[in-house]
Amino acid sequence: MDAAAFRREGALRLPGCLDAARVRALRALMTDGPGARLQDSALADLIAPATAAARSLLGPGAFPVRAVLFDKTAEANWAVAWHQDRTIVVRERRKARGFGPWSRKAGLLHVAPPVEVLEGMATLRLHLDPCGPDNAPLKAAVGSHRLGRVPAGEAAARALALPVLVCLADAGDVWAYSTLILHASERAAAPSRRRVLQVDYAAADLPAGLQWAGIGS
Repeated sequence: MDAAAFRREGALRLPGCLDAARVRALRALMTDGPGARLQDSALADLIAPATAAARSLLGPGAFPVRAVLFDKTAEANWAVAWHQDRTIVVRERRKARGFGPWSRKAGLLHVAPPVEVLEGMATLRLHLDPCGPDNAPLKAAVGSHRLGRVPAGEAAARALALPVLVCLADAGDVWAYSTLILHASERAAAPSRRRVLQVDYAAADLPAGLQWAGIGS
């Protein structure tokens, strides 16, 4: 695994990271619809190869802190503008310097942390279906994870000033990204089902008594 390329470019494809049995088992858990934040005790074993990859990239202490399902179909075919992922999920609200604003989504407590927290994270997208050029592959701006926090109004211009990677995938592939990378996706031109389990990883505890929510039920 080319960890140096990941640090330099902010994105790395891991072909065939998940075997067919794991893909089938993960599909069976995907029952809550797109955007669902998953808390399931079965996940840790099923995503073990992705966790091993995250540890190769972030260090041996890396652990999963959030899992989100994206399930794009002909009926649910959306576009996402250029942006950075800026929130994490924690167990309870505490006063901590640089953390905020706070919000609640799908019953889970989200907060925007200091940028240094995000810089130490990786996001792995586990592809449960093929994703070809007409099925809304993620686009990532190479090297944009090194820009720090980018104002939302500048995200598209900053992204398009950099090389853009179109992240095609087969079922079982995993794409690893620096969590701060600028990314976007279009509506699928020829939509077919495109399920992706997105798992965020961290390698350090949070300050001030804050605790990662994790992925266990």
